[in-house]
Amino acid sequence: MLLRSVPGRRLPSGRAWLLQCRSMKTGNAAMTAIVHSVLSAFRSICGEDGVSLGEAVREQHGKDESVHRCCPPDVVLFPRCVEEVSALAKICSRHSLPIVPFGTGTGLEGGVSAVTGGVCFSLRNMNQVLDLHQEDFDVTVEPGVTRKALNSYLRDTGLWFPVDPGADASLCGMAATSASGTNAVRYGTMRENVLNLEVVLADGSVLHTAGKGRRPRKTAAGYNLTNLFVGSEGTLGIITKTTLRLYGIPEATVAAVCSFPSVQAAVDSTVQILQVGVPVARIEFLDDVMMDACNRFSSLSYAVAPSLFLEFHGSGGSLEEQVKAAEDITQYNGGSGFQWAKDAKTRERLWKARHDAWYASLSLRPGCKAYATDVCVPLSRLPQILVETKEDLIESRLTGPIVGHVGDGNFHCLMVVDPDDPEELHRVHLFVERLARRALAMDGTCTGEHGVGLGKRALLCEEAGPVAVQVMQGLKDALDPSNLMNPGKILLPREL
Repeated sequence: MLLRSVPGRRLPSGRAWLLQCRSMKTGNAAMTAIVHSVLSAFRSICGEDGVSLGEAVREQHGKDESVHRCCPPDVVLFPRCVEEVSALAKICSRHSLPIVPFGTGTGLEGGVSAVTGGVCFSLRNMNQVLDLHQEDFDVTVEPGVTRKALNSYLRDTGLWFPVDPGADASLCGMAATSASGTNAVRYGTMRENVLNLEVVLADGSVLHTAGKGRRPRKTAAGYNLTNLFVGSEGTLGIITKTTLRLYGIPEATVAAVCSFPSVQAAVDSTVQILQVGVPVARIEFLDDVMMDACNRFSSLSYAVAPSLFLEFHGSGGSLEEQVKAAEDITQYNGGSGFQWAKDAKTRERLWKARHDAWYASLSLRPGCKAYATDVCVPLSRLPQILVETKEDLIESRLTGPIVGHVGDGNFHCLMVVDPDDPEELHRVHLFVERLARRALAMDGTCTGEHGVGLGKRALLCEEAGPVAVQVMQGLKDALDPSNLMNPGKILLPREL
């Protein structure tokens, strides 16, 4: 039952993964034949337009934003409702066809790659906001609804949904990967903001993790099935609805930028701001390389130095106290160039620059690709790991701006690489492996936001240990005994 858990196991290189993927596809002729034999059944459920065999469509659904090579499914389905998803899943179950859910394709760990072929369920046509309860601060949405679309829908209600990964991801996809973002230090991650899920299991049965239609703010009833599926990355079922917590739009908002003489000074300021109880809504770290990239890409003129982007939410009076406390702390730690953004236009420009960090990084080396990885450590270890990571980047001759949600101890390294340079790609993979193991050695995790997917399966074994992985495998076997749901993700193949 135990999975492979070898401490020194190397992560697969891009070339090795490509060969592995090709090998898998070579052996999929029989599966392709099965898929073609059930096309008429698929069309009878979701219509002629709901089934696509086109190469371009299949390739689009076989790759996300990661560096993992495209592994397209044999067919892409576009169901319109949970009943269609259930009926289609029952056909796949009867014919042992792998199922890969697809939202917007903005993942960063190869989660949508159809490594064994099979059927992609593209959920973009299920795009309705179903139930909004303003007085209860919750809403239920289908998987095609993105975070920006939901907040646009909520614009006139005085409510908003604050979890904000860089991409305009689908909300059910965000639940599947346990996403978070710049607001997590105050509002939490998807794990804290999902009240209920509707999930289609591998056999086509429909599960409501907290009970059908239920949306209490808390519960002590039974196992926490909701959080079992949050972060499951499509390996346990297809999320077809999610019920989310909402929050009141703050009466007033103020943002600021401050530069520091060192990484240590910036992180010390972060810890002290949190220690004195300042209810900061966002506190983001950008290193000097990232600040230079953002200045160039977004036409800004901030100091090219380790910097914090901060944001405070509250009433007018409370904001003055928060701002004064934060400014005093940053000045005590050598912060300078404190610039406040009080009007909405200036704030939006500031945070757009932060959310455009991916594209700003790419602009450092035109024609190259970006490879993003993230880790998370206890706050006290953040200065050490950031300094060691920057030294490692220099020694490895890699371009890797760093940006982080320092209030959570989480940071991202956005490496810009030449995809046609195998030697540079090899250095990137070795760096990612060292970074993840550095975080594990500091009592952290190999991924704070991006998930495990394909790239961090071996690291999960090291992080969680063999007993925890065995329990995960047992859950997978119970819910998906034929290993049809997004196979090859999170858990390594069993020892034969």
